[in-house]
Amino acid sequence: MGYHEAVDESHWDAIYGRARDTELSWAQGRPDVSLDLLADDGVLPRRVVDVGAGRSSLVDHLLAGGVHHVTLVDLSATALDDVAIRLGAESSGRIDTVVADIRTWAPDPSWDAWHDRAVLHFLSDDHGRRHYVDTATRAIVPGGIAVIGVFAPDGPEQCSGLPVRRASTDDIVELFGAEWSLERAAHEIHRTPWGSEQAFTWVRLRRR
Repeated sequence: MGYHEAVDESHWDAIYGRARDTELSWAQGRPDVSLDLLADDGVLPRRVVDVGAGRSSLVDHLLAGGVHHVTLVDLSATALDDVAIRLGAESSGRIDTVVADIRTWAPDPSWDAWHDRAVLHFLSDDHGRRHYVDTATRAIVPGGIAVIGVFAPDGPEQCSGLPVRRASTDDIVELFGAEWSLERAAHEIHRTPWGSEQAFTWVRLRRR
């Protein structure tokens, strides 16, 4: 899930080890906004990396939608193990799981699309945010896309007991800089399993 300067993988392993999905604020059924922004005219990218994947069902929908390969990156080995068990043997060869800190991960340019729902907003430090952009730019092939969702300016100030850095569309576009161009933006109201509302800013950026 998140990457915060003050915590390590043990924080998220503990959360995923004790909580069912119905007890996690970020749990959702069908990730409609993510799927909509990832698709070009209804066609999903061939290779997707989902950072902060946690136990999200996005990968299930991507594989069902014809995505060739999905790489799941998270600090929590517990969450990624749960996903591998859920998907079972039929996903063999179509997914990779990577236990890594997005601030230090150094991927090769291998993916057509970068997806992040609620990782970037945990990075409040400017250095960490710049490294995040460098990592995304390195990971995605020229012409590929980045789909990013963060708490909006009117969204929560904390998640899982940790402070977050909220952002507008303009904030994210400025952070990513000249190597990326904005294609689409969206505002989502996510309803938690217990009915509270969280405002998200979403963007779809294209790597030049």
